[in-house]
Amino acid sequence: MNLKVLRLAGLFGLIAPLFGLLIIASSIWFSPWFSWTGNALSDLGGTEGFEAILFNSGLAMVGALLMMFSTGLFEMTKEDMIGQVGTTMFLIASILLIAVGVINITIEPWHGYVSLGFFVALPLSVAIIGVFFFRKKMRFYSLLSVGSAVLAAGIWFLPWAAVAIPEALSVVYISVWAILLGYWMYTRYEDKLAE
Repeated sequence: MNLKVLRLAGLFGLIAPLFGLLIIASSIWFSPWFSWTGNALSDLGGTEGFEAILFNSGLAMVGALLMMFSTGLFEMTKEDMIGQVGTTMFLIASILLIAVGVINITIEPWHGYVSLGFFVALPLSVAIIGVFFFRKKMRFYSLLSVGSAVLAAGIWFLPWAAVAIPEALSVVYISVWAILLGYWMYTRYEDKLAE
């Protein structure tokens, strides 16, 4: 395993979720009209104001950072078919996040398709990567992956007045996973997967 690739990608795993959460929080701050119980997060990208530029371009940048994170996932899982499937799905989710920013909410129905694809592909990819960790006997990361994926997907089955809250919670659950896994990747100094 190429530790330079793994460590660099781990850094992107730390940066991407934090940057993404900052982009969302900043966009909301610039949008006094935004309501957690009346809007989708994507509504932040549907205006003609600064918040739309910030939100849409920010999501595209976060997607690009997550693509860089996926290079480390590919490196880590390169000898395991299940891991490669999960990582490929994660790369697809990253590309879909870029598409969510580029094909903003004013471009319907296409925005709905890429947004749905993102919120399906992301937890699915993390769950499959969790199976990879289970096969490698990395219990903590297996539980973290599957737990984050279940929470990120399961939150959608609760009744909500609007989708902003489940969108945000889903992103937060996967962000915790990416930050912890990114930290693990960044701190590797020996060519081994287990702690």
